[in-house]
Amino acid sequence: MPHYTQLGKIPHKRHTQFKKENEGLYSEQLFSTEGFSSNYSLLYHIHPPTIIIDTKEPTDVNPKAATENILKHRSFQGFSIKAESDYLKSRKPILINDDCHITLAAPMDSMTDYFYKNADADEVIFIHEGRGKMLTQYGELPFSYGDYIVLPRGTIYQITFETQENRLFIVESFGPIRFPNRYLSKYGQLMEHSPFCERDIRTPENLNPIDQTGEFLIRIKKKGLLYPVTYGTHPFDVVGWDGCEYPFIFSIHDFEPITGRVHQPPPVHQTFDGKDFVICSFVPRLYDYHPDAIPAPYNHSNIDSDEVLYYVDGEFMSRKHVTKGMITLHPSGIPHGPHPGAVEKSIGKKDTPELAVMVDTFRPLQLTDYALGIEDKEYVMSWAE
Repeated sequence: MPHYTQLGKIPHKRHTQFKKENEGLYSEQLFSTEGFSSNYSLLYHIHPPTIIIDTKEPTDVNPKAATENILKHRSFQGFSIKAESDYLKSRKPILINDDCHITLAAPMDSMTDYFYKNADADEVIFIHEGRGKMLTQYGELPFSYGDYIVLPRGTIYQITFETQENRLFIVESFGPIRFPNRYLSKYGQLMEHSPFCERDIRTPENLNPIDQTGEFLIRIKKKGLLYPVTYGTHPFDVVGWDGCEYPFIFSIHDFEPITGRVHQPPPVHQTFDGKDFVICSFVPRLYDYHPDAIPAPYNHSNIDSDEVLYYVDGEFMSRKHVTKGMITLHPSGIPHGPHPGAVEKSIGKKDTPELAVMVDTFRPLQLTDYALGIEDKEYVMSWAE
C-alpha cells in the first residue's frame, strides 16, 4: 500500500534501546495485519500498550441474514437510515458475506468516552456527508466529503465530527485492502497508467503523544463480538513510528478517470482490491468519443459477481429516479443494464457529472433486516416501464 513513512521520534535502529529523556525506555510495538510476513510499522509508546485493568463480557454484534432470496435486483434508500448519536450504534450492516460487510452510518456525535478497534477487518470509510478528524495512535487524519479513510485492522481510533449531519458508507474487509496489482510496478510503486499516485495519498499528521494514566475504554470487535476492554494508559501515547502499515486517506475527487473512444468496462474505475471483492470510483468524466458511441453502459451478465452501486452525487443517465445515498444491488446470475430509453437519451452526451462508489463481490451478498427496512420493492420491475 502506501510507501514507507516516518512521524515523530524513533531510534536509529529497530529493536534497540530507545531511552526517554528522564529515565526508562520507550515501549516498542510491532503493528502488522498478517503476522511477520507482510507490511508492518513500529510504534514507540510512552507506556507499554498492554496494561489492561478491566474487561467485561462481550456483546454479539454479528449481522444476520434476513432472507434467502438473493437472485433479485434490489434498490435501497440509504439516507433512510436514521441518524443516531453514538458512532458504533449508528453503524447498520446492509449487505454481508464472508469477505466483506457493507454498512451505512449516520452518527451525530463525536466519540469522546471510548475508542474503537476492529480486530476482525480492515475498514474503508467513505465520507458522503460531514467533516472532522480521525484520531489514531499514528496521528490525525482530517477528513471531508469524498474521502476514503482506509484503516488497517487493529487500528485504534476515535472519530471527531465538526458537523452533526454525517453520512458514511463503510466497507469492512476480512482480507487486506490493497491497491490493484495491475497499477503497481514489481517494486510496489504506482505506475504511470494508474488513475492516482502516491501524491494523492494523505498520511497521518500532528502526532501529539498523550501521556495519561487512568481508565481508557477500547471497544474491540473480534469474531463479531464487541468486547469492552479498559486500559490504564491512553492509547495515543505514541512518540514516533515508522513503516508501511498505517491508516491513510484517498479522496475520490483525486481519482483520474480512464476514458476511451468506446464505452470502457467497470475495471477502469477500480480503486481498491479486497479478498474476493473490489471497490471502484465513478467520477465526473468525458464520455466516449467515437462518432457512433453509445455512452450508456451495455447490458451485461455479471455471472461471477454481485454488483453494488452507492450513488453519491450528480446525474446518472443510465438509471431513473436516482437519489443521494441510493444503493442498487444487481446479483450474479441475471443480466442488468440501462433503464428503458436511457440508451437513446445518452447518444450525443459529452460528459457526466456522476459520482458513485461501486463494490463488486465475487461471492453472493445477503440482506439484513436493515436492508429490507429501506428497500424500494418496486425496483425489480423498473426495466418494464
